[in-house]
Amino acid sequence: MHPNNKNIGPYLFKQLRKANKELAPYVLETDRGIQTIDFTNPKAVLELNRAILLSDYSLNWYEIPEGYLCPAIPGRVDYLHYLNDFIGKEDVHGLDIGTGANFVYPLLAGSVFNWKMKGVDIDAKAIRNANTILEKNTHLKGFLTATYQQDRANIFTGAILPGEHYDFTMCNPPFYSSEKDAFKATKEKSKGLKLKEVERNFAGQSNELWCNGGEALFIKRMVKESVNFKSQVGWFTTLVSKSEHLAKIKKQLEKLNAEHRTVDMSQGNKKSRFLAWRFKE
Repeated sequence: MHPNNKNIGPYLFKQLRKANKELAPYVLETDRGIQTIDFTNPKAVLELNRAILLSDYSLNWYEIPEGYLCPAIPGRVDYLHYLNDFIGKEDVHGLDIGTGANFVYPLLAGSVFNWKMKGVDIDAKAIRNANTILEKNTHLKGFLTATYQQDRANIFTGAILPGEHYDFTMCNPPFYSSEKDAFKATKEKSKGLKLKEVERNFAGQSNELWCNGGEALFIKRMVKESVNFKSQVGWFTTLVSKSEHLAKIKKQLEKLNAEHRTVDMSQGNKKSRFLAWRFKE
């Protein structure tokens, strides 16, 4: 985890329960006396991450509609810390592709770095919720916006408007190619944690979790479309959950005469990375 990440250590449940009283019923204690929650329970995960946002990131109010993806804040803010190192400048303007109802990347970017951010999504309900979050956190309204992406067939077209310029774009693409794949992964995770078999209750809308072709094809489309916006974006970036996808994506970028870099990250035992690219003059 990035050394500047506020959540680099164990969860401080006493502090978190104080920030969000709704968390208390979900806090468990292990045989070793360590406090935790059931991470397969979407409600428990929501209350934990709501508590983190209220306690550590200066939010006044935070809510996500039922059935939408609740992000793990420590991992999300890590992407931003590594992006900050990568970009290395102040007065930053960024674009979050697929911001979701949680709107978490713009919220964290505004809270931690005072970056100007626009979040876009093809889900109108998600954008309505993002704007409700902004209405309840007026200290962030001046430099964050949430916009409905009407063009579902494209990624950047309709998201980047004529005359706009961004220092970076960021994206947490759908991991899976189908609902079946998403459910299978959830079952495997529960099995690995030695938990009882879970019902099909994983949080997240379909467009948040899966798309035709999964992560690899989504990023391929993103790279192809980014050529049309090379003069409006400093660095295009995306998380890549599966390292085996990198080789083909890099080959595609090289064919397009793009400079690319991979930034490795880790959160505990989990390894992750983001890929960044820009086009040579």
